[in-house]
Amino acid sequence: MSRDYLGGPLSEAHSDPDPMRQFALWFEQVRDLEPDPTAMALATASPDGRPSVRIVLLKGVDERGFVFYTNYQSRKAREMEATGRAGLLFFWRSVERQVRIEGTIERVSGAESDAYFETRPLDSRLSVYASRQSEAIESREALEEVFDRVKRTYGDGLVPRPEWWGGYRVKPDEFEFWQGRTSRLHDRLRYVKLSDGTWRRERLAP
Repeated sequence: MSRDYLGGPLSEAHSDPDPMRQFALWFEQVRDLEPDPTAMALATASPDGRPSVRIVLLKGVDERGFVFYTNYQSRKAREMEATGRAGLLFFWRSVERQVRIEGTIERVSGAESDAYFETRPLDSRLSVYASRQSEAIESREALEEVFDRVKRTYGDGLVPRPEWWGGYRVKPDEFEFWQGRTSRLHDRLRYVKLSDGTWRRERLAP
């Protein structure tokens, strides 16, 4: 199965020299077009080079980077802590665009993680205590039993953020903006961060 891509051009003249501003522009254009514009594939690798990828949700972005939240004991967290790097991919089908991001990682501050945790619905906060993320479990029923136990423990009261859960920030040092074009002659602009903090922009062959 194949189809042609009919997106408009992505040119150097009509893209921002700062990739963070270019991302913000594209994101604003898809906010109301995509069912979940914040969904992004997060790629990590083990120290011996074994890759893994999964979808997570973007929860914050600014000039420092891209933030998401997870269990610090999960596979993705262990791999990021071991290698210090991660990759992100946004795919917005409605406009036939992709944004690929590579960078270093850091944990966000405890205050940032606390602030976000408090915005989560009650059941989402409780689930953090019920799930040993990425570990093998006996059954779905066993998971729900633990969740019910946690719910009885906290009720509708205060649910503090556990120390094993919080945010990571991907600090970009490379971007690629991809625009689908006809005849597979796609537009690809790559931005590479230089040692002085500026960005070099270059066109890649499709």
